Amino acid sequence: MSDLEVIRFRPEPGQYAWTFGGAAPARRVRPPAVLEVYTEDCFAGRVRSESDLVSQVCQFPFLNPQTGPFYIEGAAPGDTVAVHFASIEPARSWAASTTVPLFGALTSTHLTATLQDPLPELVWMWQLDTAARTCRFTARQGSFGVDLPMEPMHGTVGVAPANLEVRSALVPDAFGGNMDSPEVRAGVTCYLGVNVDGALMSLGDGHARQGEGEACGVAVECAMNTVLVVDLIKGVSCPWPRLESDTHIMSAGSARPLEDAFRIAQHDMVTWVASLCGLDALDAYQLVTQAVESPLANVCDTNYTSVAKMAKRYLGGGAGTAAMDGAHARLRELASEYLRLPALAVRM
Repeated sequence: MSDLEVIRFRPEPGQYAWTFGGAAPARRVRPPAVLEVYTEDCFAGRVRSESDLVSQVCQFPFLNPQTGPFYIEGAAPGDTVAVHFASIEPARSWAASTTVPLFGALTSTHLTATLQDPLPELVWMWQLDTAARTCRFTARQGSFGVDLPMEPMHGTVGVAPANLEVRSALVPDAFGGNMDSPEVRAGVTCYLGVNVDGALMSLGDGHARQGEGEACGVAVECAMNTVLVVDLIKGVSCPWPRLESDTHIMSAGSARPLEDAFRIAQHDMVTWVASLCGLDALDAYQLVTQAVESPLANVCDTNYTSVAKMAKRYLGGGAGTAAMDGAHARLRELASEYLRLPALAVRM
């Protein structure tokens, strides 16, 4: 641990990135390295009460500020960046959620145009109890309230896209981006294929919790203090974002229509399982079909995101532990050692 680089970065208001690609590096990282970072919520901290309507306090397209990008030294196209989420903790005692006119799964949108009126613009403020690990929902009409489990996650993590593209931080695609998957939580490693020298990895869009699909388009949005362990896997490609926990491997596909996002994730899982287990493609297709879980990530963004999730216990022969050169186990151990250091309580 003594020679592990540690980078602490809390952006100033003018230092956030609003795109993947097209932004100058905020810091250079020599992997493996620990990053202790602050990320602002998707509203840039401007929605603080029920009267703070997004249309009035935020300026489009400056939504979803990203912390980064981080230039990963040695990263080149054809490599993979491994990002292990060691700790994700709300930076404030409150969070915000909203309805946004012409946005969400159950309303007319710009891409699904109907003659019905847009939904009204409303704000819900959520109170967070980090000791009890709860998020308090309070209805705007009536006296109903309930505590939901706090399950912090990052809606956004990604690298610069291929082909010189610059993409909005609101968009998910093969480079990662705004996938909004509750699977991107502490204890999980995210794998992102490198498209440009340095990879240019960014993250943001912290959620205290989110249901699968993010149906209204907005989660329990909050600022985060996050600890990452970042490494580089040379010569190993990753066509779509992949995730790994202690128990599962996962693939994330993003596209429209939703069926294509589903197909991308399932196809990537089939090819990944075939490679890990030495299976013929159709044998892997049959195995994945009967064992896969398929949680939705988002059904409201510019692209939708679907996840294919496969339990490692079905892969046999230690194949699950060999995924991506064993990066998850290696980074999990580094993270565990680092989090045990006594100075953690004052680092942020």
